[in-house]
Amino acid sequence: MAMNHARSIRYMLTAKEAIGVAHQRTFATGKAKKGSKGGGAADAPKASSLSKEVKSSTVVGANILKEGTDPKILPDSDYPDWLWHLLDKRPALSELRRKNIETLAYDDLKRFVKLDNRARIKENNTVKAKN
Repeated sequence: MAMNHARSIRYMLTAKEAIGVAHQRTFATGKAKKGSKGGGAADAPKASSLSKEVKSSTVVGANILKEGTDPKILPDSDYPDWLWHLLDKRPALSELRRKNIETLAYDDLKRFVKLDNRARIKENNTVKAKN
């Protein structure tokens, strides 16, 4: 009887071991369960069935209406001039502070006021948060 008791104690798990086994990380095998969410071969991006000619002459996916077609790409001369300057780099606040405020262009002056106000608000908020 003592021998059976000793064997059963030897095979019992301690609390730490039990927690370690219960919370052990496992990795997916790559097989999705039936009806489960998640990726598989079905979710892989599909090759485009559009020809290169269609891709280069239309804005694919820009049509938001149920009926209609994607808009055609026009020559650059048909678009307004301001459109080509939207992505131009604008000066940072530190650059604007180094320049003379009275010689700044209207757009740069407007940007300076906006960025300076934003910086002062951030500074005031950090001072208030410390107190």
